Amino acid sequence: MTPEQITLVQQSFSKVAPISEAAAVLFYDRLFEVAPSVRAMFPEDMTEQRKKLMGMLAAVVSGLSNLDSMLPAASVLAKRHVAYGAKAEHYPVVGATLLWTLEKGLGEAWTPDVAKAWTDAYGVLSGFMISEAYGAQAQAAE
Repeated sequence: MTPEQITLVQQSFSKVAPISEAAAVLFYDRLFEVAPSVRAMFPEDMTEQRKKLMGMLAAVVSGLSNLDSMLPAASVLAKRHVAYGAKAEHYPVVGATLLWTLEKGLGEAWTPDVAKAWTDAYGVLSGFMISEAYGAQAQAAE
């Protein structure tokens, strides 16, 4: 990611943060609509889960300026997701849902450059997390 893309992600997220609760509801409603099979991985009461999502996004967005400092926590999170039943094929669905949610939340501020910056940010992070979660499993099996 370029420094300009990092700035775009951080600036656009600052516009979503004030509506974080609504954004999280929108995200999970959409996720369960497009991937109903993942609903079973989540608690019935999604209140805390929605807070965790927005907290994690805030941490990731602020950490983009120093990616190396964020990667150990992302590794732990990726491995924890495996225990919840997450699979590598879930990551693209989650990414598409996140981008859809951001587009809805940002409205006219969702420009092609902002979309590309978020797509690249999610690609970097999800690629790392998939490698950490499923690479570790593959090594353990050998």
